[in-house]
Amino acid sequence: MKIDDCFLLGHIVKTHGIKGQVVAFFDVDYPEDYDELESVFLEQQGRLVPFFIEGMEPQAKGRFIIKFEDISTIEQAEKLRNTSLYLPLDELPELEDGQFYFHDVIGYRVVDQNHGPLGTVKEFYDMPQQQLMAMDYNNEEMLIPVMDEVFLRADHETKELHVNLPEGLLEVYTQPGSPDDADDRDE
Repeated sequence: MKIDDCFLLGHIVKTHGIKGQVVAFFDVDYPEDYDELESVFLEQQGRLVPFFIEGMEPQAKGRFIIKFEDISTIEQAEKLRNTSLYLPLDELPELEDGQFYFHDVIGYRVVDQNHGPLGTVKEFYDMPQQQLMAMDYNNEEMLIPVMDEVFLRADHETKELHVNLPEGLLEVYTQPGSPDDADDRDE
């Protein structure tokens, strides 16, 4: 299994007890959708290795206590700390029409309801305060906040992502006169 064929489910935060259990954080919208997993892939030395789950106990805020088969000591569990957990893409929950996963819309054309076609989705950034979408706009990177009121729908047939940009955002990227330009005028 390759990382490109998987999505990042979360990571192992710490050990739990002395019998090889770990605490994992599932970084997904609905962690409860994954509370009956039989296995996950752990990233080890750049490769994905399958680990079979012997037991799993949901905790608060997306955390789970997991007991993997063949991991029975705290020393073995400690080696798994900070390891990323992956699942195959085909295990993602089905979405309703117009909804999308970030990886699905990379390369889609961005169409604003007021300004029309703008550019192409490059990638998504997971920042501490907010997620941002990077779009190629006039050969420059434009960042758009990921919010329900901005992202209207994804049309998978036409490969278009329909948005309603926040007022003034496009102008920030199109008007001359950045703060750097002001320094040049002072000379």
